[in-house]
Amino acid sequence: MDWYCVNTKTITKTSFKVVIDDEIGYIIKEAEKRVAPPIDFDIEILYEDEYLLVVNKPSGLVVHPAPSVKEATLVDWLIHKGISLSTISGEERHGIVHRIDKETTGALVVAKDNKTHEALSKQLQDKSMGRYYLALIDCPLKDDIIVDKPIARNPKNRLMMSVVHEGRTAKTAFVKLLTSRYNIELIAAKLFTGRTHQIRVHLNTLGRHILGDNLYGFKTKRDKIARVNLHAYLLYLVHPESGERMEFMAPLFPDMKLYISKNFDQSDVDEKIDPLILGTRFTHS
Repeated sequence: MDWYCVNTKTITKTSFKVVIDDEIGYIIKEAEKRVAPPIDFDIEILYEDEYLLVVNKPSGLVVHPAPSVKEATLVDWLIHKGISLSTISGEERHGIVHRIDKETTGALVVAKDNKTHEALSKQLQDKSMGRYYLALIDCPLKDDIIVDKPIARNPKNRLMMSVVHEGRTAKTAFVKLLTSRYNIELIAAKLFTGRTHQIRVHLNTLGRHILGDNLYGFKTKRDKIARVNLHAYLLYLVHPESGERMEFMAPLFPDMKLYISKNFDQSDVDEKIDPLILGTRFTHS
């Protein structure tokens, strides 16, 4: 418990009012250093050099520690592996330039030093770095569409985000890829901004939901679809040191890959999600 006094008198009531010229003394309890839980997993590294690395984040893994997070995180794993990391985002977010939601899978870049981190952050702002996502949704979109609606915390449910007039600018482009005989659709999404749950919230405004996304409205039993079927499939950036434009493709995880193979013709899927072609499908954006 923190301790403080006013004019050498110990104060216990939080409602105590101070006046001009009061002398205030205080002792703030030192924050307890977080002890990382045991690391009993590994993560696929898609690319690594002395400046950055790109990983394929699995579902269920939180990117960085927070007061509410008890389990090991991606940052914990990076530190455990002895990987050099930038410190520009603070102690809890070593190396993290951008994040992915806990249940979302896919490509994520990590900076190894502060110069690289600053350069990649600028690329996020000027859009020279970006991501293309793949998702399975419960009902086909009518057309390819861009949703440009501001997002903020839902005032009635703190776990959710919503389109709010006073929220932060958010823009997402959606492209139809394939529709199954059961009306499940494989779509691609391009982010122009990086708000929490952005793709899920913008789909919700269209009356569409990602398979496994119980939070925003897709109703299912968890034993049938275990997690949100949203995957950061393609990440592109300009290498901060060489100036080379680079693209990284994160392979789909087995559960999502199996669902797609059972509901779509694989040759059609391979054609639609070809990394060399996928970006060209967003001509309307």
